[in-house]
Order: sequence, then structure tokens, then C-alpha cells
Amino acid sequence: MSADLTLEAGSPSDLVLSIAPALAPGLTVEETLVVALDGRAVEVREMRDATGTRLHRARPDAGRVTIRYEATVTGRAAPADAQDHELIGYLRPSRYCESDILTPTARAEFAGLEGGGLLDAVSSWVGTRLAYVPGSSLPTDGAVRTLLARQGVCRDYAHLCVALLRACDVPARLVSVYAPGLDPMDFHAVCEAWVHGRWLVVDATTLAPRGSMLRIATGRDAADTAFLTTLSGRVELVDLQVTAVVDELPRDDVTEPTPLG
Repeated sequence: MSADLTLEAGSPSDLVLSIAPALAPGLTVEETLVVALDGRAVEVREMRDATGTRLHRARPDAGRVTIRYEATVTGRAAPADAQDHELIGYLRPSRYCESDILTPTARAEFAGLEGGGLLDAVSSWVGTRLAYVPGSSLPTDGAVRTLLARQGVCRDYAHLCVALLRACDVPARLVSVYAPGLDPMDFHAVCEAWVHGRWLVVDATTLAPRGSMLRIATGRDAADTAFLTTLSGRVELVDLQVTAVVDELPRDDVTEPTPLG
């Protein structure tokens, strides 16, 4: 897999990248990351947040910034776990997942459902009510606005799934992933729900098989999982190219409970 970003920094900037897969037991990652300003290498510092997401911070001066990330990943990640205090956080409304506002809708639409049946119903409901339209949403759109607009991209689908599940008392969160088979290729966002003691993937877009997705970042919503965050400075994204391939794409039965590998 790889990610190539070209940025135009109009001033000295403080940038945080979230483009490297999260490390987990069972995975081996061989990788390179190069950040350059007008062809000269820029120092990069790696950090990890409380969820295990890997963040890379760079502070380039003004100019053309290029970012090249490449990785070969082998193995399969062990299932992610959760502590009670974390699950409480994933039950609460968040900036882009306004589960409190959507509670009446969720309780009316999914009354009597639980477990895998609830996940299937939410995924199908969102997938049939939204149209996937690239460029149709704003970075500031949340689940409520997405439902009103009836269109969006992967993060919008995921936000709506997360909000509806939380409104039904199911802990849910957003995960950014590399998704082999996605067309057109890009970073992808899915919902992850805690059901019967494990995290399961909900992807209402059905644009890529869930079994070959690879976790990058995990959080309450897109505010925690953006591939690029500008902490300070003026930065314009000029170009983004993402690749993700796997030896063999798995068959994906959308009714089958699937953990993120």
C-alpha cells in the first residue's frame, strides 16, 4: 500500500499525518515515510494516541511539501478489545455523530432489533437511503445533515451508521482504513460496532470487501481520524494518490459478522 500527498504550504506549518496502519499483534509492517520541502527532507516524529493510532508530525516551512508513504503488511491483526470506559465514550454523541438528535428516528426504525440483526438493518437502511456522490458533502457535515441531504461519501455513510447505532445503545466508532478493491481508490472510512463482546465492521457503502481492510485510525468520528490535520499554518492539498492491494480479494457476505483484520 502507499499514499502520496502533495501540499502547498503558504506559511510555516505544523502538520499531523495519520496514514500509517495501526500496529497490532499478528501484523508485520515494513514501511518507509519521507516528508520533503522543495526536495529537502523534513524531520518527522511518530506518536501514538490512546487508541493505538499512529500519528506522524512534521513542521515544514513555506513551500511545496511532498509526502511519500509505502508499506508492506503481512499477517492478520488480533481482534481489537475494549474497556468499559472506552465503550462509554463510544455511546456518547460527538461532533459529527449527533446520536442524541437522531434517537427518535433510530428507535422508530429499528425497534425490537439487537445484535447482528440491528447491524444488518442499520447498514441496509443507510445504504438504501443515501446516494454515494463524490464531492457532495462538506468537511463540516455530520450525520444529521447527511440524512437530510440523502447523499455523501464514505465518511458520511459511516457517521450516520455510528450515530444510529449509538442511538440504539450500541457503542460505535469511526475507523479509517486502507481498502483493497475500492474503486476509485482512496482512504476509506467505516463504522465499527461493539456487539457480543467484539468489534464488527459496518460499511453501508459496500464498495470494498471488509475482510481485507486494514485499520489506520480509530476514533469517535472524523475529527479523530483525519489523514491530514493542520495544527497551524496555511496548507492546500494539491494532490492525493492512494494504493492498496492484497494477494486475493475475499468474498464479502454483507450479512456475515466481520471483524476488522
